[in-house]
Amino acid sequence: MYDDKTAGQPVRELDALIVGAGFSAFSLMNKLRKQGLSAKIFEKAPASGGIWHWNQYPGARVDSDTPIYQLFEPELYEDFTFKERYADSKDLKRYFQHVEKKWDLLKDIEYNRNVDAARFDEARNKWLVECSDGTKVRCRWFVLTIGFASRRYVPKMKGLGDFRGEMYHTAQWPQWGVNLKNKRIAVIGTGASGIQTIQEAGPDAKSLTVYQRTPNMCLPMNQRPLDPVEEEKKKADGVYARAHRESYTTFSGFTFDFHQQDTFDATPEERERLYHRLMIEEGGFRFWFGNFRDFLFDEAANDEGYNFWRKTVLARVPDPEKAALLAPEKKPHPWGTKRASLEQNFYEVVSQPHISIVDVNKNGIAEITETGIRTADGVLREFDVIVLATGFDAVTGGLASLDVRGTDGSTIGEHWRNGLRTSMGISLNKFPNLFFTYGPQAPTAFANGPTCTQIQGEFIDKAVQKLRQEGITRFEAKKEVEDEWGEKVKEKWYGSLFPQAKSWYQGANIPGRRVEPLNWVGGVPAYIQALNDSLENNFQAWHTDGLDKLTTRISSSL
Repeated sequence: MYDDKTAGQPVRELDALIVGAGFSAFSLMNKLRKQGLSAKIFEKAPASGGIWHWNQYPGARVDSDTPIYQLFEPELYEDFTFKERYADSKDLKRYFQHVEKKWDLLKDIEYNRNVDAARFDEARNKWLVECSDGTKVRCRWFVLTIGFASRRYVPKMKGLGDFRGEMYHTAQWPQWGVNLKNKRIAVIGTGASGIQTIQEAGPDAKSLTVYQRTPNMCLPMNQRPLDPVEEEKKKADGVYARAHRESYTTFSGFTFDFHQQDTFDATPEERERLYHRLMIEEGGFRFWFGNFRDFLFDEAANDEGYNFWRKTVLARVPDPEKAALLAPEKKPHPWGTKRASLEQNFYEVVSQPHISIVDVNKNGIAEITETGIRTADGVLREFDVIVLATGFDAVTGGLASLDVRGTDGSTIGEHWRNGLRTSMGISLNKFPNLFFTYGPQAPTAFANGPTCTQIQGEFIDKAVQKLRQEGITRFEAKKEVEDEWGEKVKEKWYGSLFPQAKSWYQGANIPGRRVEPLNWVGGVPAYIQALNDSLENNFQAWHTDGLDKLTTRISSSL
C-alpha cells in the first residue's frame, strides 16, 4: 500500500520491516504475522538462508548438531529431517526452502532488495527505509537480522590484485562451485572455513600450502549420516522437543552444559575419562562447553585440557615438524579462547606429503605476485588458486557499516565510536523502535545460533505485543542501561581466560581496531533473565513515548 511520496518516490507503509532472510528473520516473521502485523523481509541475496546462502566453499557445514540447529516449531521438523548429524550447506538450503513453503513466507519476502539507508521520523515515530533500487518503506518496527558474519575481511597484502590465477574468499565463493582437482592451492587462514576447505580440497589437490598464523585447536566432529527412521522415532519420543527446552537452560544454548566439578577436584584418571568421553566418544563442542566448570576460567585447569587435546593430535600427525606447528608444546593461547573448528579428518589430510604448512609468524607473506605468494625469506611459491579464508569483521562490522541513523543523526558505527554500547545486545539508545539479533553483547559467538536468535525473537515479539496493547508507539533503550549492560559484559569477559587470545571475539583480528569484548559470556540463562526483567514493571529501563519511566537495575542476579 502506498500513502505518499518522498522526493518523487512512492512510500510503502508497513508495521515491521525485517532485514535479512536467515533463522532470525523467519522465526520473527512467523510471530509478527500471528499478531496480525503487516511485515516484510528484505534480503539482498537472491535466496534465503543468510550466511548459508553464501557459504558454498568446499566442505562448508554447521558446527551444531541435529536436532538443535534448526527452528524449534514442531510443524517444521515433523516432516523434515537433515541428512547428516552436522548439516552441510546444500542441506541447509533445502531446509530454508522447506520453511518458506511450510510457513508460506515467499509472499512476504523480497529478494534482491538491498537496504541502503534508514532514518527515524520523530514526527511519526516511524523509520523511513530506502533501498538501493529506489524502494522506500515507512515502518513502525525496524529489525536488523543480518547476523554476526555479514562483512567479510580481506587483509591488506602487497600485490593482492596482481595474481593472474584464481582467487576466492570463502565468504564469497561462486555458487556454481570451483574445480580444485589437481590444482596448486594456497589457503590463507585456518579458521573454520580454512579448516573445512583444506580438509575437503587437500586430498585431490596437486599441492596445497597452508599459511597459518595460529593453529586451530580442532575437535573431532564425529560426523555420521542420520537414519530417517531413527529420527522419526526421536521426534515421536519427544527428543526434539526436549532439545528445544534444554537449549534455554545451558550456558551455550546446546543440549549439554559444563561438568559440575572443578578440574582438580577430580583424580587424574577421572579427568582422562571425562576428556576422552567428551572429545573422542561424543565429539562436537562437548569438550569446549561440557568440560569442567573452571576450564575456561582457570589457567591450570585449561592446561590440563590442552595437554590432553595435544596428545590426541600428536597421535594423528606423524611428521614432527607439522605436529609442532599444529599442536605446539607451549600453547599459543588458552584452549577454547579462540573458536575451535570441528574436523573429520583434517589432521590426516595435512599429514599427506603434498600438503605443507607455512608459519607466517616466523615467515610472513611479503607479497602476492602474478604467479603466487612470496614470503619474507624471499621464497616464491607458485599457485593456480589462492583461497582467502580470512574471516569477517565479525559481530559489529555488518551493523557498523550500515547507513542507519538515529535521532541525533549518528550511524550505528558512530554510536560505537568511543566504545561498544548496546542495551542487552538487542537495541540501542537514540535508535527508537529498532532491534537487532545475533549481534554484539549477546551470547552470539558462545551460543548455538538458532537458540540465540529465537530467544531474541521471542523478546521482540513480546515487546511489540505489549507496546501495541498499551498504545505505545515509541520504544527506546536508555543510555544508563547501555552503560550498565556494558559493565556486565566486561565483568564476565575479564573474569575468564578469553581476553588472553588475539581473537575476533574481541575484534583483535582487524588491524587498528579497538580491542574490546564483543560477546556476552555470562551464559544463555542469565541473558534470558535480563531480557525478561527488561519487560517487567512497565518496560523498566526503557524510554516509551517520552513517558518518565524510572530506571531500574538490569538484574541483580547476573
